[in-house]
Amino acid sequence: MSANAERARLRVAVLASGRGSNLKALIEARRRGLPIDLVLVAGDSASAPALRLAEDGGIETLALDPAGYADRASFDADLFARVAGYSPDLIVLAGFMRILDAAAISPWIGRMINIHPSLLPKYRGLRTHERALAAGDVVHGASVHFVTPELDGGPVMAQVEIPIVAGETPAALAARLLPCEHRLLSTCVALIAEGRIALDGEIVRHDGKALAVPLKCGIDGSFAPVA
Repeated sequence: MSANAERARLRVAVLASGRGSNLKALIEARRRGLPIDLVLVAGDSASAPALRLAEDGGIETLALDPAGYADRASFDADLFARVAGYSPDLIVLAGFMRILDAAAISPWIGRMINIHPSLLPKYRGLRTHERALAAGDVVHGASVHFVTPELDGGPVMAQVEIPIVAGETPAALAARLLPCEHRLLSTCVALIAEGRIALDGEIVRHDGKALAVPLKCGIDGSFAPVA
């Protein structure tokens, strides 16, 4: 039996605040054979469509209201304590629209990733499509990075790029990028599940080798060879 066949399925918890399109991509990838178990989808709004999507897929859900906590640190501490109860191997931030407390995420560094709609380190934070267009960029894209206390500042494992079309709006650019984001995230989770990519201190290792630059994902989800 191969090493991949012997490897246990990766237990994944997803944090989401909105519609859950990246969650949907992971659910569909799991159906196609992605070796993960989605053990929990948690959010900061009971009305988030992502939670309904999880319920429809038979996935456990958790919704906590930040207004019920004294401060951000208290909310994050409770959230991550509850998430830990599901024993995830990996936490995926898939449109979770909160800045996370450093103390809460510290135990999860190397086991938590985020997908961000820009070619990091460009355009951390919000309004990434609008900012790329305003800057006159000719390419845009998305990044998957390991989460650290620095907002969108953790080591990047992989990116996907698309050309910017002259005259397009931020909404059109976002819509064109979204399917590429989905493939990028699913492929990165697959690499983690297969034990092929990991964080070693501040260094991302792919097949045991330090990455000098992030992996480049094609729009079909494949990765270009690493030099």
